[in-house]
Amino acid sequence: MSDPVTERIRSHPKYLELRRKRNRFGIVLTVLMLLVYYGYIALIAFDKPFLARPIGAGVTTLGIPIGLGVIVFTILITLLYIRRANGEFDRLTAEILKEATK
Repeated sequence: MSDPVTERIRSHPKYLELRRKRNRFGIVLTVLMLLVYYGYIALIAFDKPFLARPIGAGVTTLGIPIGLGVIVFTILITLLYIRRANGEFDRLTAEILKEATK
């Protein structure tokens, strides 16, 4: 037994557009995050002297700001996803629901 509203939503062109856009955007952000994170891990594994270079005359090494950069990048792409989800994706969802429940 299937709900007719659910079937109308699944076959709605805007729903298919929403799924395509959301999936593509999620994949792009995932690939970017994996590149940044595993790039940092690769630096740790294969180029420790680079990360161990001191910054200025202090004891802080180059690895610290790069590691913080990974964290900041994670926060930024999360905010980017939230902004797009709360804007474009929510607008499309509301349009789909409005048209499918007529």
